[in-house]
Amino acid sequence: MSKIPKRLLAASTAVATALVALPLFTPSASAAEPHVDNPYAGATQYVNPTWAASVEAAAGRVSDPALAAKMRVIKTQPTAVWMDRISAITGNADGSGLRFHLDKALLQKQAGTPLVVNLVIYDLPGRDCYALASNGELPATAAGLARYKTEYIDPIATILADSKYEGLRIAATIEPDSLPNLITNSSHPECQVAAPYYREGVKYALDKLHAIPNVYNYIDAAHSGWLGWENNATPAAKLFADVVRTTQAGFASVDGFVTNTANTTPLEEPYLPNSSLTLNGNPIRSAKFYEWNVDFDEADWTAHLYNLLIAEGFPASTGMLIDTSRNGWGGAARPTATSTSTDLNTYINESRVDRRVHRGAWCNPLGAGIGERPRSTPTGYPGSHLDAFVWIKPPGESDGASTDIPNNEGKRFDRMCDPTFVSPKLGNQLTGASPDAPLSGKWFESQFVELVRNAYPVIGGSTSPDQTAPSVPSGLQAGTISNTSVSLTWTASTDNVGVTGYDVYRGTTLAGSSATTSFTATGLTASTAYSFTVRAKDAAGNVSAASAALSVTTTGTTTPPPGACRVAYSANSWNTGFTGSLKLTNTSTSPLANWRLTFDFANGQTVQQGWNANWSQAGATVTATATAGSWNATIAPGATVDIGFNGTHSGTNNAPTAFSVSGQTCTIG
Repeated sequence: MSKIPKRLLAASTAVATALVALPLFTPSASAAEPHVDNPYAGATQYVNPTWAASVEAAAGRVSDPALAAKMRVIKTQPTAVWMDRISAITGNADGSGLRFHLDKALLQKQAGTPLVVNLVIYDLPGRDCYALASNGELPATAAGLARYKTEYIDPIATILADSKYEGLRIAATIEPDSLPNLITNSSHPECQVAAPYYREGVKYALDKLHAIPNVYNYIDAAHSGWLGWENNATPAAKLFADVVRTTQAGFASVDGFVTNTANTTPLEEPYLPNSSLTLNGNPIRSAKFYEWNVDFDEADWTAHLYNLLIAEGFPASTGMLIDTSRNGWGGAARPTATSTSTDLNTYINESRVDRRVHRGAWCNPLGAGIGERPRSTPTGYPGSHLDAFVWIKPPGESDGASTDIPNNEGKRFDRMCDPTFVSPKLGNQLTGASPDAPLSGKWFESQFVELVRNAYPVIGGSTSPDQTAPSVPSGLQAGTISNTSVSLTWTASTDNVGVTGYDVYRGTTLAGSSATTSFTATGLTASTAYSFTVRAKDAAGNVSAASAALSVTTTGTTTPPPGACRVAYSANSWNTGFTGSLKLTNTSTSPLANWRLTFDFANGQTVQQGWNANWSQAGATVTATATAGSWNATIAPGATVDIGFNGTHSGTNNAPTAFSVSGQTCTIG
């Protein structure tokens, strides 16, 4: 199974903030504010004037007025500032230094509105140990680590701690492409050497930056096509937790994680919404393109990762950022519907919006487009716990050179950036990289033009209507209910975007789509409770928040499966929150299919969100049901599944005293 790390480079982020229409005020110290849960909520974000000037220059060189207009819309978007070597702190030939950007951010900040500056910390010793295009200046040695601390992190922290900047919110992306390499490339000699310096360097950066109240730390967490496999995802969450536990503040030193900076994985695969589906008895995730990876996109990966992080001890307030700067995959090649082919690989290839030949093709991929514009607290992805869509990698900055270019930045020629190279890592296919690319991080104008042309959602002009999500469907109601089906209706979404359809979810699983305000869910189990929500979607790919949930119980009777069950329950409490963990074991001699676990809380505890089951609560009674078609929908005799949830309590937090599964009382312990 090919699980190749991808490339990262340059940067970007946030909620659109126009360069020309911002009221200015004299840059002076602003009163420090409390450290908040989500720094992006209610905030604008810093628009890098250097990057904006490159975009404006490109717009002036194109002959197509419509394309130039789209570029000028994009130049108002916020992007991250990269500290990719020591000289970047004070400024070098590639751009101005850190104080320049912070001073410009003070000028952009509007009175009464917070402003986020997205900053990338990116100069670990032995940086980018697996690939070559973004190798750094510091060697993976004790001397390299000492320089990283004293010449790189310490000066950055000193500048950020200046009281002049305490009114800015600094969101720091911590070392892209680093810790994930220790999961998938630990057998590579250079990664083995770099591993202890990665761990210590990330710890040191977290300690120094967390000590500054207006700095928010987000650790790079690769993307779905790198860590989505369970045998990568679980060790990654453990590694993140192990490193963070070594910091002075522990889990409090991290505000969240950022994904997709090092590749172009789509936010969603709209025509492949459920990786558990089968075609002719074959799981669609077994197709050649996905190689059994359960996470087809970044919405999948962030929800998956969040649950694993919580299980490792990270607080429920942990937020996620998704870099959407170049994962739009629009243009004429974008599919418009799910394939009707009965051949598995053809079905996947005709349905996926990711048009690369392989998910490992990371370097300046041809056909890519700008993705969702930066915005805070995006709706429609409740399991992902998103703080924002951001542009950490600025569109138009190269991933790596397509030929060998001598340089003094430590960057080497990686054949994955060579469009003529047939790569064994990509199934002996051409890399699909763009030709004539400069060194990583340098302006790559032809690629920028392609990203603008292929943007999805399409760039709709200065008002950017394509960024507006439809309003939430309302009035969800149940009509006919039988043993195995439920008819649903709801009120149409009305807004100025133009709703084209609705997706119906059973718990967190897509039950189906409808072009009208009605839907019938079939294939259900008799005498079983289900929860449904509806989301509106439009032609530009925007998705509304979920409607209010509707709980429906099918009619009929079912016979409890034979045998017995055992439940082991434990809780990890803090302040008014807690994590509940349950081990459900089938102690019978027959499979436990489509199980439904119930228990009561005695102290008014409330379930907030859970994992590995569909969770609901009515009064004191909590219900966890198997997700149809999921890996744990049937529990074999003697087998155990781990499920859990985050909850709140107000003082006493006694464990439940009784559990039942599908009508049978379970033993405890």
